[in-house]
Amino acid sequence: MEYRTLKGVGTAQLVIKRSVFIGYASPASTEEEAKDFIARIKAHHSDATHNVSAYLINDGKNFAVRYDDDGEPKGSAGKPVLKVIQNKGLSNVVVVVTRYFGGIKLGYGGLVKAYSDAASLAIENAGIVEVYETERFEVTFPYSLFHTVKSTIEENGGRVVGEEYGELVKFTVETRKGEAEPLMELLTEKTRGRIRLRPLFMRSV
Repeated sequence: MEYRTLKGVGTAQLVIKRSVFIGYASPASTEEEAKDFIARIKAHHSDATHNVSAYLINDGKNFAVRYDDDGEPKGSAGKPVLKVIQNKGLSNVVVVVTRYFGGIKLGYGGLVKAYSDAASLAIENAGIVEVYETERFEVTFPYSLFHTVKSTIEENGGRVVGEEYGELVKFTVETRKGEAEPLMELLTEKTRGRIRLRPLFMRSV
């Protein structure tokens, strides 16, 4: 299964009408990881007015979606944070937005915007990455075919992840799942069969 998630933990801080909003975003591969992350942030900011949270876990095997307004007006905090996650097309992500109340009420719409903005900035600072299954194969060939083989791989969605140089050149090539076989066929065609091919294993990145 292919999905978009976060590279690492991201944080962001906003001050709106004297209220401080601190966003934390993190990848989480399971619901337990998401809950642990929320618990750590709540413990760190135990003196905060609110610790609003949301997570979405979906890796093809596990599915869980939850949000918590943590005392803010219903639907004004946790749900907007979850919507940010969904609108960015992310999975396996947890976000916590901590608020220190500054004495001025923001109103329902103001809360929605503040929590959404803090969540969005934290996610952007974490960085987004695509996770997908890949396949690998080896291609062995004479030096005279180096340019043909390398350009064919790179121009058709492949990536050389290993190189060996001896009497012949050996590349380890990685592609998205389902793209290895067509690329091997194309390499055979481009080199008129003057290469050796060996399929390897599938992995997730």
